[in-house]
Amino acid sequence: MSLSLQPALSAPSLLAPPVDAALRAWPPAGEVRVAAIDPALADTAAFCERYGVPPEESVNCVVIAGRRGGETSYAACMVAATTRADVNGVVRRHLGVRKASFGAVDVVTSLTGMEYGGITPIGLPPEWPVLVDATVAKLGDVLVVVGSGIRGSKLWLPARLLAELPGAEVLPGLGVLPALSRCYPRAQFDRPEQDRAS
Repeated sequence: MSLSLQPALSAPSLLAPPVDAALRAWPPAGEVRVAAIDPALADTAAFCERYGVPPEESVNCVVIAGRRGGETSYAACMVAATTRADVNGVVRRHLGVRKASFGAVDVVTSLTGMEYGGITPIGLPPEWPVLVDATVAKLGDVLVVVGSGIRGSKLWLPARLLAELPGAEVLPGLGVLPALSRCYPRAQFDRPEQDRAS
């Protein structure tokens, strides 16, 4: 199945409203492209297989809920689809929380204004840090795929731009190979905790 990429700024109907608004306020947005996809193929494995996108060029946005002292904070982790976010190691220590886990779908979609299956780091609440795996950031000008805020499309942008997003921080060791991960099942773009059972 072929993909037809176009400038994201010229296709607001293919973006969630918070994503469209964030792109219009972000100077590098002219480098971002969008393409419509089958919404049924939004999850990482199905998308990569059907559209011929290498998993190492597909970057998952994993929303983490950190808890400490009765308070919950959120962060987005950007890791390649070939890795998992080290939630209970790198992420928990970096956030300084007692417990870290995947954010619940209903809470994350409500807080972001994005669809399950399309969560992206562009347009997240401004208080959420965006943690980018150093391996992803080092891809530089390689085009990588992230969500668009809806299931019916994906965004393409140079990997280096992920580290330039508002609130972005590059973390070495954020993404670990599956055999080395100490906790959760394989992360996908946008599949928080309760929807990762299958």
